[in-house]
Amino acid sequence: MSQTPVREALSRLEAQGLVVKTHLIGYSAAEQMDEQKFEQLYELRMLLEPFAAARAAVHMSEDSMNALESLANSMKLLERNNSKAAYGQFAQSDSQFHNLIALGSGNELVHSVLSNIHTHVHLFRLFYHSRATADANNEHDQIIDALRRRDPDAAATSMRRHIECSKARFTSCFSD
Repeated sequence: MSQTPVREALSRLEAQGLVVKTHLIGYSAAEQMDEQKFEQLYELRMLLEPFAAARAAVHMSEDSMNALESLANSMKLLERNNSKAAYGQFAQSDSQFHNLIALGSGNELVHSVLSNIHTHVHLFRLFYHSRATADANNEHDQIIDALRRRDPDAAATSMRRHIECSKARFTSCFSD
């Protein structure tokens, strides 16, 4: 195998914060997110994601709304499977869910920033939380309901509540 695809893959992993490149040594796995970075991540999410949801309630196309609902329904099927593999699939779908909303906001910069922080990659690396899927699915339903009603205030409130609940679920990673 050529070294080029390996180098490209490592560069992508480095951009996502999953590996660290050390000059003259090579690549190694990145440290897990610490509590300070976790707090900062949620501060950023709180600033951007409710805004994106409010804008998506106004700007999201019907096709994108249908895709969001379809994705949410597929995530509910994963909820019944209590395996780590299903949890990994859920994490990927959850990332797509939030990405669709950010994209639906019509604000390219918000979408770009949220895409580049790779929230879900980092959070779901922290630990396996079987209850997270059911809770997140219920919270997603509330967000979709607000988006469907084209209610920006309710969409922002639902997203804010979802982020607060997500933070509470993952905060236990840092308790002794």
